[in-house]
Amino acid sequence: MIRVCGLGLSIGAFSLRDVSLEVASGEYFILLGPTGSGKTLFLECLCGLLRPARGSIEIDGRDVTPLEPRLRGIGYVPQHQGLFPHLRVSDNIAFPLRVRRLPAAEVRRSLAPLVELLGIGYLLQRWPAHLSGGERQKVALARALAARPKLLLLDEPVSALDEPSRERLCAELRRIHAELRVTTIHVSHSVEEALSVGTMGGVLACGELMQVGTLTELLRRPATEFVARFFRTENVFQATARPLDAAACELSFAGHTLRAPGRRNGPVTCVIRPECLRIHPAASGVPNSVPAVLKHVSDRGLYRRLELDAAGVPLVVYSTADAAAFTPGQACLVAFPTEDLHILPS
Repeated sequence: MIRVCGLGLSIGAFSLRDVSLEVASGEYFILLGPTGSGKTLFLECLCGLLRPARGSIEIDGRDVTPLEPRLRGIGYVPQHQGLFPHLRVSDNIAFPLRVRRLPAAEVRRSLAPLVELLGIGYLLQRWPAHLSGGERQKVALARALAARPKLLLLDEPVSALDEPSRERLCAELRRIHAELRVTTIHVSHSVEEALSVGTMGGVLACGELMQVGTLTELLRRPATEFVARFFRTENVFQATARPLDAAACELSFAGHTLRAPGRRNGPVTCVIRPECLRIHPAASGVPNSVPAVLKHVSDRGLYRRLELDAAGVPLVVYSTADAAAFTPGQACLVAFPTEDLHILPS
């Protein structure tokens, strides 16, 4: 298990503030956040490139906070790979073992399964300058795994790749993790990337860890408005709640009322994902719905993105219906499935 307690570090005007996190052994954990949120600083503290001013870092019950990077049992792939340009691929991968002065034959035996797992045998005699972006990432990953680390840190491993290459490398990361089961912390700013490789994650913003949980929880039950908007939950609105019974309340906003789960009273912030909302004809009388006017339609391939106005409250709906079914200016009803409405914690 990886346990980080109260981690603090200040560089200039920026600070990591009291970051605490636990990652179970063998887990693939995604650390999300916008540019400048402190994700790379956090990784550099974990691997020992930076020393935190406060807090502690434990790996499998061992406090590694005061240890040099080489003594922590961590494999690190920085954002720009950090391959040695003067070494061929084979020597780049072997570097962590050769600095330990292992015999050449033992190095070859140790690396052979890893080279086969990553499918990079054909690259061994090439120079880093002659590799594609995806090939460089695989070589950097192989070097990080060569010493069989207890913890693997990946800093934006697919951000520099084109869309098809990102998909392929994410699939490779899933496969490699399934084979090796090495505890992994993968830093990203992409929700799609996170959902394609991990199941657990956290969101970092301005040096603070906003929420940790399963990616489904982060996606559908955000703890803050920041987390909701980061996960592209565009429908965020203020309402006044009135308890109906022990398990439900009534929301009032902009002259509308909706039923929502949970006993709440007073001002609240509500969120609902665009794909959860449903569009119906204006006269259909659908329960738990509000009238709205369609303002704009854009075709996103798998779905249509609809922008609507509900008495001054902007709403966004993702619909798989044919684009011809929608005309800007038309009146409609927007249905809010009760189970998908989420009220942010107070």
